[in-house]
Amino acid sequence: MAEADIAIVRIAPESSFKNKAYDALKEAILKMDIYSTPEPVMLDERALSERLGVSRTPIREAIAMLEQDGFVKTVPRRGIMVVRRTKSEIVDMIRAWAALESMAARLITTTTARKKDITALRDFFKDFGKDRLPEDHVEEYSRANIAFHQALISLSESPVLVDLTNDLLLHVRGYRQLTIGRKDRTATSLPEHLGMIEALEARDTELAEKRARDHTLGLAAYVEAHGQELFT
Repeated sequence: MAEADIAIVRIAPESSFKNKAYDALKEAILKMDIYSTPEPVMLDERALSERLGVSRTPIREAIAMLEQDGFVKTVPRRGIMVVRRTKSEIVDMIRAWAALESMAARLITTTTARKKDITALRDFFKDFGKDRLPEDHVEEYSRANIAFHQALISLSESPVLVDLTNDLLLHVRGYRQLTIGRKDRTATSLPEHLGMIEALEARDTELAEKRARDHTLGLAAYVEAHGQELFT
């Protein structure tokens, strides 16, 4: 049998390192809490090279890709800064998340999502209630809050929704964490989450969609009204 004559270009090691560095740095940035302080979050090229165990060339190339994607910005004489959005941009992103999450709720109630998987969403909040208020355990509740919203999107089984929300996650998550410590937000958060789960369990599409949308739009309204106060 004759071997197929396929035009294949050898993969350059530098290209492979560049892409791997890009993936590793993007994942690390997405896990950062860049809104926990008003100070800019800076990255050091040399430190990144040492941490990833590659030369500085693929790091520079990966940084250029991340800059093109809007994750970082090279500042002359200062270094590499992780990009933070303005208040108005954040509000717009949260509104977009509300639309995407409400669609996720619709898909969960109208497709083959299993009841036990929907009910498992309650596990994120099993350690909180009247005897253990979220406002008394803000850091722990904040982690549960973020994990819940990611799990809800994932339960839609829509790769497109997951990808779209991943692009927003860095910024929306940061502001969710900032606001969850405010008593006027924390007091309503747990009941709203449980209400969303109840509507999903009942396969009440319109109600689940509305509760998911209204919950996140509430965050958008709060940031719009109090965004300047969040760092004080």
